[in-house]
Amino acid sequence: MKSPRDVVLVEGLRTPFAKAGTQLRKVHPAELGKVAMKELIARTNLDVDLIDEVIIGNTGNPVDSVNIGRVVALGAGVPLKTSAYTVHRNCASALESISQGYEKIRSGTMDVIIAGGTESMSQMPTLLPQKIQDIFDKLLVAKGPGQALPLLFQLFKADMKQIKALLTGNMKDAYFPVISVMKGLTDPFVGINMGQTAEIIAKEWNVTRLEQDQYSLKSHQLASQAVKDGKMKDEIITMPIPPDYKEVLSHDIGPRDNQTIEALQKLKPFFDKKTGTITAGNSCPITDGAAMVLMMSREKAESLGYKPYAKIVSYGFAGLDPERMGLGPAYSTPLALKRAKLELKDIGLCELNEAFAAQVMSCQKALNSDEFAQKKLGLSSRVGELKTEILNVNGGAIAYGHPVGATGTRLVLTLMKEMKRRNVQYGLATLCIGGGQGGSMIIENEG
Repeated sequence: MKSPRDVVLVEGLRTPFAKAGTQLRKVHPAELGKVAMKELIARTNLDVDLIDEVIIGNTGNPVDSVNIGRVVALGAGVPLKTSAYTVHRNCASALESISQGYEKIRSGTMDVIIAGGTESMSQMPTLLPQKIQDIFDKLLVAKGPGQALPLLFQLFKADMKQIKALLTGNMKDAYFPVISVMKGLTDPFVGINMGQTAEIIAKEWNVTRLEQDQYSLKSHQLASQAVKDGKMKDEIITMPIPPDYKEVLSHDIGPRDNQTIEALQKLKPFFDKKTGTITAGNSCPITDGAAMVLMMSREKAESLGYKPYAKIVSYGFAGLDPERMGLGPAYSTPLALKRAKLELKDIGLCELNEAFAAQVMSCQKALNSDEFAQKKLGLSSRVGELKTEILNVNGGAIAYGHPVGATGTRLVLTLMKEMKRRNVQYGLATLCIGGGQGGSMIIENEG
């Protein structure tokens, strides 16, 4: 039954997603978000004075744009009077932005919100070792040459030691910078990285290396076919690349139409060199990109003459053991289904973020397990079968990539447009979240 306070998704767009270190490596995340939002406003012919708020997911938190949501909004032409802020829930930051927008519109507080996420994983900084940082800290407060020169000499000695260590191979005397993106992908509570958590659940749920590689191959094949069919043109904008804007990117840098199972099988385990099954090929790549959606109350959308794609029915976030964070969707989906008064069999399409092939397949097994439901969810029986034929039908993050702060919105955006094409009533967008959480959102096709 329709209600004036229903929260509807009017439109959504995203930049191309590009593997870190490629075409978008020099594009600031605020610029990525600005371009996506500006195009969204233009395509919907939206009067920016009607925007009540902007909510943007981001995890990298660039030091020159600490509240990047505000920077993106102003850059896109949103008025000064309109508030904007940034949310951070690791991999689900951009799903959190939509969830918060939903609550504000549903309550009657607001009517028009732009929500989304942006991330440049290429530009996440490399950090100095603490002993070198300490010298720079002292230099900042040094009073005159008498204090500064000894500190500069310490830096010189450290550099000379470093050069000697590298030349002689005596690495115990070398110092190494901290790669912040790798540090960020390591859970501080259990001390292991996301790939190692995937190894745990791959073993526990008996997902073989061959199964993972076959899944990954299919992701690339489906993504490549979606590109050939022109589906991605419905969600991807053309991105002029600064600073000279001579190059234009209009497609994702990730899907491989020439991917083969033989090539995937040749890759060595990345996280557990001896007994592992998780490789670079059956994991999502580190990626740059931004995605945005325009959300409104039904009454506002109708008064402005918009025809929405979908209505948000429910959402749910749930926590679990950080060591098994990849199972997050198996915890959050039952919660979203309960709030929507639906069952898994009612879902016609699902976008489940492909952080790792093993993680996706483990979630399918967990949802269809009576033992898991009873021991972990407190349910009497399994949640249900998440059928492969409705799952990530245009490929997923193994092909497209996973710009952490933007992926949640990308899932909803891809889902709502495919639901429209297929005339599917209910869709589920869900993902695992670093730190041991899961996020799920159910949307209904507006027809």
